[in-house]
Amino acid sequence: MTKKIKTILAGILTAGMLISATACTATDAATTTTAAATTTTTTAAAAATTAKATETTAAAAATEAATASLSGSLVLTGSTSMADVTTALAEAFMAANGDVTVSVGGNGSGEGPTAVNDGTAQIGLLSRDLKAEETPEAFDKVIIGYDGIAVIVNAASGVDSLTTDQITQIFSGKITNWKDVGGVDSKIQCIGREAASGTRTAFEELMKVKDLAVYSEEQNSTGNVKQAVSANPNAIGYVSLTSVDTTVVAVKLDGIVPSEETVKTGEYTLQRPFVMITKAGTTDALAKAFLDYVFSDAGMKIVADDGVVPNPGRS
Repeated sequence: MTKKIKTILAGILTAGMLISATACTATDAATTTTAAATTTTTTAAAAATTAKATETTAAAAATEAATASLSGSLVLTGSTSMADVTTALAEAFMAANGDVTVSVGGNGSGEGPTAVNDGTAQIGLLSRDLKAEETPEAFDKVIIGYDGIAVIVNAASGVDSLTTDQITQIFSGKITNWKDVGGVDSKIQCIGREAASGTRTAFEELMKVKDLAVYSEEQNSTGNVKQAVSANPNAIGYVSLTSVDTTVVAVKLDGIVPSEETVKTGEYTLQRPFVMITKAGTTDALAKAFLDYVFSDAGMKIVADDGVVPNPGRS
């Protein structure tokens, strides 16, 4: 009986040892598999990181090479309302491209298409859309942003708010005294831009006074209109919203304050596009590189910082 018990116990111990050995082997195998999987994952992640770094380095090298290859002169001309924002863009572009010179000028939007057509400028500036007589199909056009047109008066007029109808009647000569719109008893004098001005074209079309406007003076730049109004207590004029300062009063239009925000929301309706044009299908490397910069994050920030509502969509 004792011998049988010993034999049985020996069998049980042997079986237990076999089970334990098998379990250990399975655990070791699982550990090995997990370690292998971890190694594979780590290797894949490292490869992906290396690939990303290589891609980033290649992109940076390409950008640096492209920048380094740019040289020469670029001329932009046209709208005086676009002079400030275009100059800021030009300065930043030249800072990034030391061998490039950019010149910004112009005497009104009408000069833009003419200069691009005759080759005296690679990029034209318009604070309005192209007119039919300017042959729009001859150009590639982009809109860099939207700008409000501020109706400005001298503080002495006693007026800080006008309706669309009142403005239309003032500029068409039907309302001639400030007292008729809540101001002082004094004759209104309308200051306008020259015929080629994009600001004038947009203003007259939006206010429905095209071919009806009666001006006491016509000035050839935004700055000159602002100066004329600030110096004349009876004057009213219109300028780019980005040029408004404390020397004049920008009146509310139909109760809406002209501002970058109200232009952006569309509440302020007296607004127009800022347009840049090149010859259709241009191969001019500087013009293409400049426009690419304008629509980069850095370029659109400059547009916004100048008070223009940016148009990153390019169309």
